[in-house]
Amino acid sequence: MSGVPRISIVLHEAIEQGIFPGAVVFVRYQGEVVCHEGVGVLGGSPYDQPVTINTVYDLASLTKPLATTTAVLSLIQEGTLQFEHTIAEWIDALRNSPFAGSTIRQVLNHSAGFPAWKPYYQRLAPTAKQPEHETERQARMETFLSYVAGEPLAYVPGSTSVYSDLGFIVLGLIVEKSLGESLATYCRNCIYDPLEVRTCLFWAGEEDSRSDCIDDTRIAPTEEDGWRGRVVHGEVQDENAYALGGIVGHAGLFGTAESVSCVTQEWLRGMHGQSTLLSSEIIREFVQRQDATGGQSSWALGWDTPSVPSTAGRYFSDQSFGHLGFTGTSIWIDPVRDLEVILLSNRVHPTRENTKIQQFRPYLHDVISEEIAKAD
Repeated sequence: MSGVPRISIVLHEAIEQGIFPGAVVFVRYQGEVVCHEGVGVLGGSPYDQPVTINTVYDLASLTKPLATTTAVLSLIQEGTLQFEHTIAEWIDALRNSPFAGSTIRQVLNHSAGFPAWKPYYQRLAPTAKQPEHETERQARMETFLSYVAGEPLAYVPGSTSVYSDLGFIVLGLIVEKSLGESLATYCRNCIYDPLEVRTCLFWAGEEDSRSDCIDDTRIAPTEEDGWRGRVVHGEVQDENAYALGGIVGHAGLFGTAESVSCVTQEWLRGMHGQSTLLSSEIIREFVQRQDATGGQSSWALGWDTPSVPSTAGRYFSDQSFGHLGFTGTSIWIDPVRDLEVILLSNRVHPTRENTKIQQFRPYLHDVISEEIAKAD
């Protein structure tokens, strides 16, 4: 499908301004795909092939809602997990840690007391090598948990909200402990396959899928990484995720915009009582802004909601929910107007120091709202 003229102009202007080398935008309005367009190139030479709607991007923190959060919802729906289960009930290594009493709900809304981020990759993989097999991956996960267990609380759980990659790594491990299988396997078998998601996978965990649906020429590169000594291409950009084997609760998912839309559509259908896979009642709880921190946080459960100002621009309703990814990706869903906007880019190519997308995201969403949803 071709784009909408004004949206196309805005995207090409973004490329000229160096916001990203290329991008794909997918917009669905009232159930109809009204814009699905790829612009620009994958990256600098030798990655200067044109972007298409089938280009695969490192989704970065979109992994949190599209994989980990959706898996947790499914397991709560099945009765395997409960919102008020504590970390200590599932993770033995954290049973005597300051985080032992934090709940799954608190991890989901980033109020569990975890620090935002730590450079554990430097100790987990001092030679910048990924685990070579599942046993080594599990050993690194146990080492990671020992590091977390030694951290003090960043704040009293429930008193505030601090966006935390570490919390979602632990949440991904809770999913795996509850299932006895990897997060990647569960998402593929119980979420993506039932939703007919063709290209959305944890790259490191699904080697056998590469020849079936993806070749390297379709993958957008990310940054020039001094730690790994190369341009990151076909492997997760996030260093902690890479050191932990690429199947992690906070990052590691790759996909096309269309595949992302298959998952977002199920969440939106759930808001309207039409989901075939996920409980509508639980979905509505997940996307509702939490008040555990006295209204100071915009976080729902695994999803963000619009703040002021919002990366979703001026027009998305206060019932909207979405998420950003560090590599230059984003999702925003407005159930009031029945509008979904997916932006996939690699703004970190060749360097993460490029932050121009911060001003571009709200502008793009305003243009989409004005052109497609006829915003006032």
